[in-house]
Amino acid sequence: MRKEVEIPMTPMQAADPTLWKAAIAGVLRIAPGRIRSITPLLRSVDARGKNVKVRLKAEIIIDEPPVTNTRLVKKTYTDVSKQPEVIIVGAGPAGLFAALTLLEHGLKPVVLERGKEVQLRKLDIAALNRDHIVNPDSNYCFGEGGAGTYSDGKLYTRSNKRGNVADILATLVLHGANEDILIDSHPHIGTDKLPAVVQAIRTTLLEHGAEIHFNCRVNNIIIKSGKATGVETLEGQRYEGIAVILATGHSARDIYELLHRKHIHLEAKSFALGVRAEHPQELIDTIQYHSKPPRDPYLPAAPYSLVKQVDGRGVFSFCMCPGGIMVPSATAEGQVVINGMSNSKRNSPYANSGIVTSVEPSDYAHLSEFGPLAGLEFQRRIEEACWNAGGMRQSAPAQRITDFVAGKISQGIPANSYHPGTTSAPLHEILPSFIASRLQKAFVLFGQQMKGYFCNEAIILGTESRTSSPVRIPRDPESLEQVEIKKLYPCGEGAGYAGGIVSSAMDGVNCANAIVRGAKNEYNKKK
Repeated sequence: MRKEVEIPMTPMQAADPTLWKAAIAGVLRIAPGRIRSITPLLRSVDARGKNVKVRLKAEIIIDEPPVTNTRLVKKTYTDVSKQPEVIIVGAGPAGLFAALTLLEHGLKPVVLERGKEVQLRKLDIAALNRDHIVNPDSNYCFGEGGAGTYSDGKLYTRSNKRGNVADILATLVLHGANEDILIDSHPHIGTDKLPAVVQAIRTTLLEHGAEIHFNCRVNNIIIKSGKATGVETLEGQRYEGIAVILATGHSARDIYELLHRKHIHLEAKSFALGVRAEHPQELIDTIQYHSKPPRDPYLPAAPYSLVKQVDGRGVFSFCMCPGGIMVPSATAEGQVVINGMSNSKRNSPYANSGIVTSVEPSDYAHLSEFGPLAGLEFQRRIEEACWNAGGMRQSAPAQRITDFVAGKISQGIPANSYHPGTTSAPLHEILPSFIASRLQKAFVLFGQQMKGYFCNEAIILGTESRTSSPVRIPRDPESLEQVEIKKLYPCGEGAGYAGGIVSSAMDGVNCANAIVRGAKNEYNKKK
């Protein structure tokens, strides 16, 4: 008999699969020996009650032979080195998963990445943290693997209708990610583990005939008779193929500017902007797990999720990093941008999260001379203001949350995880007033919801500005081609159609599948 069950366990039981059979048998009131196999489906922490539980949803087989787990079936790829080429601009999750999908269908991906391969990115990231030097092509945002590789690797998504989440996760596991991501309700790989996964994906692509070119910045799209036929790089190289996938991420501002110069239609869109808040992780654990420190060793560092409506707009936590650190995510000199990340163990003494509010095109209507790029200019001006307030380095303007709400400069900034350093500054004045006032009200409301969250130990850094792209590259909903240019496939976060690693990967898969369908249709017409 096959049966799906969901049972509460103690954190210790949930952490040890050898204890699952006894726990499940106890709930079902059957002998443990009758359970022949357990396939975990979902694991989540339930901290609603006084005693924190871990809920395990699993498929069990009773009194029958176990069934082989088919979730991790390795895909078979053929050599595509002599097949039609598809140019992919960007080696983030959208670009890499598009490449894997093309490989699966017998087309040759040619991936062009402006940054460096994943291991060499470490040197530029170290220089950014240590020496405040921003390499505009190799940083936390640009390089093999995209922004997610060195800024956490969170895999949670609500985008189940956009594609097969399980298939994306299985592909990551087959390339070295921990199998826990298949069952955790908020799966996470970790910045320390992701580079090896990305390298393994690169190996799969190269072994089967794909091309990957690093330090290769695209500065032109070749368009002939209304069709994208290839791209040109800053060094003057041309790459041509049957289609072009544009998967450049939300921080590739030069690509938006290129499209705008070529009179390719762009749209301004809403996005979110605010600050990154940091608390002692022990404080968040105490609040979320209703217990005195230290937390149960079998429980993970506690996360939180907050959202409030303030003055008609949402204010919410974004990219929450339990046991994490804050990192500098600028992509050019003269700007300060803050993000967060965690290693796989999430063992930092700090918890940080973006706290942002929605920004609508009407909020930057005063920048109308920039056309559809007005949102980029809005972001840029705030990032430059934070750069100036931080001492014209990667030092970030910082403020205690209580002082931010009170509208006064902090006399001292507590120890924190941001390595380039902090400078006490009036973020309540640096941020646009409509953003600052909403955040001020929200922090008070968050403190009412999470007793202890609004406290003098907590700080904020400015600015969390790259939550998503303020520009959308419109595309046909059926063919996924750009609405004016055939064979040009805007893809992922940078195009405005995704919001994280998994949703970007699924969008890459969808664009690749659209190219495959188009190629088959053209082949059938020729027949």
